[in-house]
Amino acid sequence: MPISHRPSIGLRDTVLHYHDLGVPRAQRKLMSNASSITDFLLLAFADTRELQLLHFWLFLGIYLAALLGNGLIITVVACDHDLHTPVYFFLLNLSLLDLGSISTTVPKAMADSLWDTRAISYTGCAARVFFFLFFMVGEYCLLTVMAYDRYIAICKPLHYRTLLGSRACVHMAAAAWGSGFLYAVLHTANTFSIPLCQGNEVNQFFCEIPQILKICSHSYLRKAGLLLFGLSLASGCFAFIALSYVQIIRSMLRIPSKHGWHKAFSMCLPHMAVVSLFLITAIFAYLKPPSIFSSALDLLVAVLYSVLPPAVNPLIYSTRNKELKDALKKLIQLFFCQQQ
Repeated sequence: MPISHRPSIGLRDTVLHYHDLGVPRAQRKLMSNASSITDFLLLAFADTRELQLLHFWLFLGIYLAALLGNGLIITVVACDHDLHTPVYFFLLNLSLLDLGSISTTVPKAMADSLWDTRAISYTGCAARVFFFLFFMVGEYCLLTVMAYDRYIAICKPLHYRTLLGSRACVHMAAAAWGSGFLYAVLHTANTFSIPLCQGNEVNQFFCEIPQILKICSHSYLRKAGLLLFGLSLASGCFAFIALSYVQIIRSMLRIPSKHGWHKAFSMCLPHMAVVSLFLITAIFAYLKPPSIFSSALDLLVAVLYSVLPPAVNPLIYSTRNKELKDALKKLIQLFFCQQQ
């Protein structure tokens, strides 16, 4: 038969073709379901309109607080030349990562609550997973770099400018951003190459990888690989942070004056608080035993590790930081003087 007169291949012919190739029935069903999924449904929020509006206003307040706090830190550090030091350079990068991570999840969640929508495209979900991992892993790596900065400032203050010059700081910040990018590429590609066969309902307000993996079939080896790869990176960073703080505490115990001890403690307390909040909630979200299942608990933990830190980090770092508060006052005074 000539090619121009060849009949089109229908669904029955496709199934027969699979049968001829020796593909089992269960495998054919998996391939059919995987190819039919074009979007996901985010089902974390209740269907009650009053609760949806409550979620919207709550997320709006948190998002505006994150925008204001991180935006002020970025503006103050960029405009005040006295703050062009390694610690504030890393703090500026942390604020950029915080803004990126919260902007990946919260605006979509607010729109879903306000307009009572649930769907997100397959491509959109994959993109949000990529950017969320990019910013979150980059932030974790940057917190590791900031632990090194605190270690040098307290344990080797005379070598601070030598070890943390402008070029070294740029290289370390670039390494943190690059690590986040590489991890996000590998993790997202590995996750979304798994066929989906148990529906497309994600029981979360954003495309969270643990929830996506729950609807993946034959993904046990990949889950183990993703977990091992993630644990290796997290354990390496945590070991470095822990070792840095062991050395910091040993140096602090040798400080004779109470004023010097208080100053060193004030330098480390914000970083310790941010790292603790980030690690405890993220570890619980990703390593929670399957026996502990609760939609409300999953939602609370997701908010704690993905939404709350970007909003409270500026508050944590600015509360006990006199230099940052003085620079903010000068910036506000300069702004009002220009208005007059």
